[in-house]
Amino acid sequence: MLFDFLVPGRKDHPAWEVLRKYRFAHRGYHYKPSIPENSLPAFKRAIEHGWGAELDVHLLKDGTLAVFHDSELKRCAGVEGIIEDLDMAGLADLRLEGTDEPVPLFDEVLELFEDATPLIIELKTYKGNHYELAKAVCERLDSYKGDYCIESFDPRAVEDVKNLRPDICRGQLSMKFVGSNANIPWYQKIILQNLWMDRKSCPDFVAYQHTDRASYWLKRAKEAFGVQEVSWTVRSKADMDRLEADGCICIFEKFNPDNDNAYPD
Repeated sequence: MLFDFLVPGRKDHPAWEVLRKYRFAHRGYHYKPSIPENSLPAFKRAIEHGWGAELDVHLLKDGTLAVFHDSELKRCAGVEGIIEDLDMAGLADLRLEGTDEPVPLFDEVLELFEDATPLIIELKTYKGNHYELAKAVCERLDSYKGDYCIESFDPRAVEDVKNLRPDICRGQLSMKFVGSNANIPWYQKIILQNLWMDRKSCPDFVAYQHTDRASYWLKRAKEAFGVQEVSWTVRSKADMDRLEADGCICIFEKFNPDNDNAYPD
């Protein structure tokens, strides 16, 4: 098509030989309130079931890489503040979602998965730190022997991964931003929803919110360039079956896809 140059991508990355065999537990296989998201017990449970896991990585002010979802601490740690403003000592004081579980270091999670199942690693950027975060994560992964790919909502971070480590399997996260409460300008919503920054990052996959996957530009990226579709966040076996039949890799939560929707075991 005339404007396919807006959504280029790579096909057949060698990582797919392994990654396509797995389902990925969203922020680990958590079971609230006892097992928080992005906690070591949640990641261990995913491994025990033979699943991969998706996780979120932030860069702290002292260079520490921490696994946590939001930049704001309130929802997941119950205190005011921004995780990027902490150092390792400050991080150690936090506990997840009213439990005794600490916020994991990226190193701790990698140690769990290195000889186990794959990871989808989401880069959580904050106030323009996309390059510093991508560089720190890529450098840490240089010595990692496990299977993984990297994704981000921030196309600058995806482009940074492309430039820093072109051989890493990389992906663009997206959704129907227009009409959402995302705190970004309207024009950025249009650009991100339609994947028009892919022309700079040339991703191996697009991770799209599965309820929004009717996107024209997602379809074009797949058809014109063979980009892999990853679907988030899947919350039923029926949806998972439908998506996997379409060739999607699924990131799921709140059900057990191997046990007829039984949860948590």
